[in-house]
Amino acid sequence: MTEAQLDIGEDKTLLLVDDDEPFLKRLAKAMEKRGFEVEIAESVAAGRASAMARPPAYAVCDLRLGDGNGLDVVEVIRARRPDARIVVLTGYGAIATAVAAVKIGATDYLSKPADATDITNALLAGDADLPPPPENPMSADRVRWEHIQRVYELCDRNVSETARRLNMHRRTLQRILAKRSPK
Repeated sequence: MTEAQLDIGEDKTLLLVDDDEPFLKRLAKAMEKRGFEVEIAESVAAGRASAMARPPAYAVCDLRLGDGNGLDVVEVIRARRPDARIVVLTGYGAIATAVAAVKIGATDYLSKPADATDITNALLAGDADLPPPPENPMSADRVRWEHIQRVYELCDRNVSETARRLNMHRRTLQRILAKRSPK
């Protein structure tokens, strides 16, 4: 099926919720080219308001937003429109958050960077379809770094507490945090 022949259905409404403005605008433009009627929101509050006013048939929500958790928007959409297909995006991919997203009602969960094709495939995939494996999955070093960053954020950026929870020496953790993220 080519991009011009996508079977979106009659209701083509799509809500995009992300606080990364350049990414949001690029994704909105790409999804409009694929036939969706796009509405954007840059915060949990704006996403919830939009979902309450006009529950979309499709939604893409970032997990971490400046004013809260994108799963709050997913809950509102699911309550107002049980048949909506919702994809949760995050730069902090973890099994626990993926499970939470699916339990709340997300159809799929993708790690950033995800392109418009990956997102479209996830939105339009049938319930029995398994998504194809990612083209370039995260390296083991990147997964480890993401996990450390997530625990560090959960510990309110407290190095000593993070090191204790990760069972590693504080100085080792400081060295890891000082480096750039691996590819």
